[in-house]
Amino acid sequence: MYQPKMEKEIMCPIEYGLDIFGGKWKSRILCVLSTNEVIRYNAIRKELGNITDAVLASMLKELIADGLINRVQHNEIPPKVEYSLTKKGSSVLPILQSICQWSREQTEDEIEKRLPPCRSCKQLEM
Repeated sequence: MYQPKMEKEIMCPIEYGLDIFGGKWKSRILCVLSTNEVIRYNAIRKELGNITDAVLASMLKELIADGLINRVQHNEIPPKVEYSLTKKGSSVLPILQSICQWSREQTEDEIEKRLPPCRSCKQLEM
């Protein structure tokens, strides 16, 4: 199992949450997984676009270690690995929806000019 090189120094619940699902890639991976019951590695990579294999593999390992996603490896040739959200991972989705909504409200004009709509966020909307 993945072991971080240094022990994390978490001083408050917000730091814990941001460590678990914050950053550029973790939240995007969770959004992609939210739109699929089960998804394979290459499909995640394709959906994210410009992520490298090393970064994707690292983020998936961290999300698995934190209990947000499941990884199931089937004993087949060629190997087949599937990822899905855990109950804990699904519980993060309303938080990501709130952050997305807040971001839209704060930067509505700016985002529309420079960013295309996020398919994953659109699918998260209630």
